[in-house]
Amino acid sequence: MAIRHTPEAAGAIASLLDSLPAQRRAALPGPQPIERADLDAALPPGAVHQGMALEVEPLADVTIDDLIVEWDGRADVLVVVLDQVTDPHNVGAVLRSAAAFGAAAVLMQDRHGPPVTGTLAKSASGALDVVPLVRVVNLARSLRDLQECGFWCTGLAEEGTADLGDVDLAGRCALVLGAEGSGLRRLTRDTCDALARLPTDPPIGSLNVSAAAAVALYQARLARRDRNALQSVKK
Repeated sequence: MAIRHTPEAAGAIASLLDSLPAQRRAALPGPQPIERADLDAALPPGAVHQGMALEVEPLADVTIDDLIVEWDGRADVLVVVLDQVTDPHNVGAVLRSAAAFGAAAVLMQDRHGPPVTGTLAKSASGALDVVPLVRVVNLARSLRDLQECGFWCTGLAEEGTADLGDVDLAGRCALVLGAEGSGLRRLTRDTCDALARLPTDPPIGSLNVSAAAAVALYQARLARRDRNALQSVKK
């Protein structure tokens, strides 16, 4: 681990480190001053920074098997599954909505998903630290793994036979969204338990994938709230 900063950021980083508990602060390396031009050169092209950078080892990958074990015994689990969504801005925005509406994870195919870069992390606005981003080799197989654990997999598609609001999104639920334009691939849509549509008005037939994910996650949040309220009344 290394902490590097420009001379102008020395005061800010000193204040940040002083705010940490003594034990945690002692475990960190001492900050290293560096000229802004050298810091710019050490970062990926176009990276935005505020005069400081932290170089760390990558976090350990989380697998779908890890999460299935973690979710054992939980009746309510909401996940988002992305089918070949390649734009890091969209993936980051989906992660942000997932964190805001209580999703437990975002799954995406490894070969057709963007790497976790500064662009994705910035779009996620901190959600990467809250919601696991899980890469899988075979998306259809992962959907079947979820189904075997009691998940109902609902794919969003313009040709869906029901409005999303009419689908039961409580309990163990996976919302499956495809890339803008191409939508869900055939095998992905065939593996879903149901296809639902967002009831948009003409001439707009569909939304950007991150906007659609936000709407769907909010709808799932409402479904959970309504079911919990009903259960409370019955008690």
